[in-house]
Amino acid sequence: MPQVKDYKDIVGQSVIDELFAIGEKSRDLKIQHVNSTAVGGGVAEILTRLVPMMNELGVQARWDVIKGGEKFFAITKKMHNALHGVPETFTDDDWAHFMEVDRENARSMNFDNNVVFIHDPQPIGLVEQREHLDNKWVWRCHIDFSEPRENVWLFLKDFIERFDGAIFSAPAFSRPLKTKQFLISPSIDPLSDKNKDLSDDFVRDIFDRFGIDRKRPVVTQISRFDYLKDPVGVIKAYRLVKRYIDCQLVLAGGGATDDPEGEKVLSEVREAANGDRDVFVLLLPPSSDVEINALQRGSTVVLQKSLREGFGLTVAEAMWKSRPVIASAVGGIPLQIKHKYNGILTHSIEGTAYWIKQLINEPNYARELARNGKEHIRQNFLITRHLRDYLLLSLSLFHDKDIVYL
Repeated sequence: MPQVKDYKDIVGQSVIDELFAIGEKSRDLKIQHVNSTAVGGGVAEILTRLVPMMNELGVQARWDVIKGGEKFFAITKKMHNALHGVPETFTDDDWAHFMEVDRENARSMNFDNNVVFIHDPQPIGLVEQREHLDNKWVWRCHIDFSEPRENVWLFLKDFIERFDGAIFSAPAFSRPLKTKQFLISPSIDPLSDKNKDLSDDFVRDIFDRFGIDRKRPVVTQISRFDYLKDPVGVIKAYRLVKRYIDCQLVLAGGGATDDPEGEKVLSEVREAANGDRDVFVLLLPPSSDVEINALQRGSTVVLQKSLREGFGLTVAEAMWKSRPVIASAVGGIPLQIKHKYNGILTHSIEGTAYWIKQLINEPNYARELARNGKEHIRQNFLITRHLRDYLLLSLSLFHDKDIVYL
């Protein structure tokens, strides 16, 4: 696993020196992260690297994952959808079961740390333990919070305001709250298997393994099979392009243990593909980071046609690999893409199809977007910046400040 100093050639020595200086100031901190899944999704990916890096800098950091059954994760999936604006129905039993599971987890966990980061709604009920402890608690929201359904928002708001702070990924997600609010964007790890450099031969071998023809344009979307990622809409856009350009489509991704809808969405995607031999629907296991890396690197255009999006790390991943990216102008994606400068923002299936055609037909412009995109990610969305922000936030909690934006 890479060490902090290994990022020097990417971010510069001054960034590394600053991290170790902040780490020296943070040596008395014990930091705990809690979320709902150890694999699958951007939260787990970030914590997999962020926690060891904190420890390397001298902070005592740990990562715990709550447990929950099928019923619990069905409820939290409905909450996830409702926070993205999707109408969902909740019963009194749903709320009661949610709290029962969180309280059961709390009884088996130790919160003897200076700072506790609770990630997303699933473990939010753990904050009840704060009443008995003399430490700091922060709620970290990774999802699109711009238009939440009122009933779910009011349920969560009561818990959020018990925290010492709430972190959002984009300014649009901030809500009227009594607690302090912090703005911290997620990040990618440029040295991870999903983002590290790969040889051309390796990329070619991966494409050959899946039967994808690199002599023809390849349009790819990497994401969980989730309604909010709109994979069926991607297929519709591909079909509009296919009338004019002989291209191929790759829809690749895995699932998460806290997402029970994945199999249903995957089935609908396969049905929408309707046996088209140029549509590759790839369900990949959690250990497929290098395959995902290769698929992005070898693609002509990368899409992220989300209907809602907390941030969309797959956008940053593709831009880091110098790929031209077309993505929906939702959630945290506009923080990453500056339209027509380092990528393309779209609002519809037809607009997505139009820009796919443009970038395939204008490779020089596509390369210019890709060059600008990689530099934007290097400057703003790498894990070294994320590590710095979390440590500075943790230190700030022990000083009297009304509000801090990082």
